Order: sequence, then C-alpha cells, then structure tokens
Amino acid sequence: MAKQSIPELIEQARDGRPRAVARLISMVEDASPALREVAAGLAPLTGNAAVIGITGSPGVGKSTSTSALVSLLRKQGKRVGVLAVDPSSPFSGGALLGDRIRMQDHALDDGVYIRSMATRGHLGGVASATGQALRVLDAAGCDVVLIETVGVGQSEVDVVSLADTTLVLLAPGMGDGVQAAKAGILEVADVFVVNKADRDGADQVVRDLKHMISLGRREREGPSWRPEIVPTVANRADGVGDVLTAIESHRSWLTEHGELEARRRHRAEREIEAIALAALRAEMGDLRGGDTLGELAAEVAGGKTDPYAAADRLIATLRNT
Repeated sequence: MAKQSIPELIEQARDGRPRAVARLISMVEDASPALREVAAGLAPLTGNAAVIGITGSPGVGKSTSTSALVSLLRKQGKRVGVLAVDPSSPFSGGALLGDRIRMQDHALDDGVYIRSMATRGHLGGVASATGQALRVLDAAGCDVVLIETVGVGQSEVDVVSLADTTLVLLAPGMGDGVQAAKAGILEVADVFVVNKADRDGADQVVRDLKHMISLGRREREGPSWRPEIVPTVANRADGVGDVLTAIESHRSWLTEHGELEARRRHRAEREIEAIALAALRAEMGDLRGGDTLGELAAEVAGGKTDPYAAADRLIATLRNT
C-alpha cells in the first residue's frame, strides 16, 4: 500500500475517517519531521470547534461526566472529540489510563473520536502535544472538543490556555474539594460542577462556592463572568443538560464581550511560544555536545562568573550560530 501524503491524510480526516485522525495525532505526539506540513495544512480548517476543558481532583467523576456530556452532545447531532490526558507510564511513556473504560459506550460511534494522550512528564495536567492534537480534531470537523485533564490539583490551570470554557468538578466528601478552589482553581473555573450531588454535604459545597465567587467579584472591575454552579449526578446523567446550558451561556457571554477571540489569540500565543522554546531547547542540546556550555558551567561553579552573565553569553552564542 502506497504511503499517503499529508494532504490526503487531512482530507480523509475531514471526511471523519478515524485512522487518518489517529495518524495525524500520532505525528503530533511523535514530533514527526512532517509536522510543519501537517500544521500548515490544518491551519485554514481550524477555529470552528467549541473547546471545553474538564478538570478537578481525582475521584470527582471527570471521566463519568465527560461520557455523559458526550452522550448528550451526540443526541444533539454534534460530532465530538475527546482528548483524555493521562499520567504517563514511567517505563513506556504511554498513557496509564488509556483504555478509558467509562467511555467505552462511545467506542463504536463514528461521530465520537476519543484519544488518550500521555503527559510524558509535562506539568500542568495537559500533555505538551495537546494543543496540536486539538487542531487536528478541530480540522477533522468536530463541533465540540472535550479536554479532560490529569487530576494534579492546582497545576491544572494550564487547561485554561486551551479551552474556551473550563469546567471545574468538585464533589462532597472529597475532603479538599473546596480547598482546591481556594488554592487557585477558583480563577480557572467558568462553570463549577458539583458532582455526586445526591451525597450528604453537596449543599454545603454549593454554599461555599457561592461565598467564594461573591468575594472574588468584589475584587474585579468592569464586566466579568460570574461562574455558574451546577449540581449533577453524572452516573445517572442528572443535571448534565444544565451543564450544557451553562456552557452555552458562557459562550454567548464570551462572544458578546469579545472574550472568545481574546482567549483564542492567547491560545495561539502560548502555542507559538511553546514551539519557539522547544526549538531553543533543541539548540541548547546541540551546545551540550560542544564546549561552550561546559566551559560556562565550570566558570560558574568556580565562582569566576555568575549564572546570569553566563546565560547572557550563552544566548549570544545561540544568536551567532
């Protein structure tokens, strides 16, 4: 079988062929030499998908909630992509939770594409290749892309750089559910989802969130979105429709106030920055093979110069190469 060209792969992805989507995302994850051609081909086809980030501490029901949202979106006739960012195996680098058992109900639905991605040591709950994988699903015609992140606490704020709307899931009885919000997730959430709302303590979580939101609004000037709080019981799909309504309300607000364009511009800035930094790190790696970095390190270790001056000289070397 002849090897497919990049334009052929992109065209097949546009037609909803899962193998083509899978190959393109694999090229992204593996930093294929053809990645620049892939990115150039995808660029005119992106910008249409609504991107929803789903984050929260382990055990709050992120995968169950994601599955319930997918079911409801499919009933509305929408094509859905799911990027499930999982912890990496320390041995293979692969996603430890790759089977995604809770989402197997959608495995045979050709209107749903689910991909587990390994963090590969990348902090912030989102794999470093997730932004490019998001572009693949967007170009492949997904109406909505859900990004479910690793439950690593406050570091998950990185999801905001990718999502139009971010859902933060909490649950009663988790011990540190609202404390996580106090630690910084409060600023991340566009919608709070209090899952397992049939359990004791759910009303208290809602009250605590309302109090914190009211305190946060007092510190802000100008128009600001007031995060909505939606109780759900995801394993019964109770309240999931209300979550979608809250997402749609937030999207309308973003559009009305010009924030949707601003968020997407910020996302592009982060993408460009990440690619540029990766290129610089590669050049730094080349320098490690030579004498410059070692000589500078010896000078710093011996007290002959300071690390800032050494870094300036290193940057000057990179500029002259």
